[in-house]
Amino acid sequence: MSAIVLFDGVCNLCDKSVRFIFRHDSRGYFRFAPLQSETAQKLLADAGASAPDLNSILLIEDGKVYDRSTAALRIARRLKAPVSLLWAGIVLPRPLRDAAYKVVAKNRYKWFGQKESCEMPPKGLRERFLAFE
Repeated sequence: MSAIVLFDGVCNLCDKSVRFIFRHDSRGYFRFAPLQSETAQKLLADAGASAPDLNSILLIEDGKVYDRSTAALRIARRLKAPVSLLWAGIVLPRPLRDAAYKVVAKNRYKWFGQKESCEMPPKGLRERFLAFE
């Protein structure tokens, strides 16, 4: 069983987040694909979701698509402790969690920069990617 993390492939913060997930996912639960890829679009269509929102990380798990803070917290709960303790944040009201998420998402390029295109992931992480386009 695995889940798929869809992320903005040109966002430096998103890239660092994927690398962080990879390092703390000792069971290899997560697979990855850039939101800009045809693979991500097909996965979302198969799950009955609309066009990808590049301002949100998306998680496809058990046939459901999660976004924003819910996706981030569901990812955290599957990682090694102490990161998994962040799952406790799910008790906060979603509008409050998502408001904080949206502030970071809106400013991520300004604060962390962006690439011109999606980069090839490093060896090791590459095997967990579903798409490189």
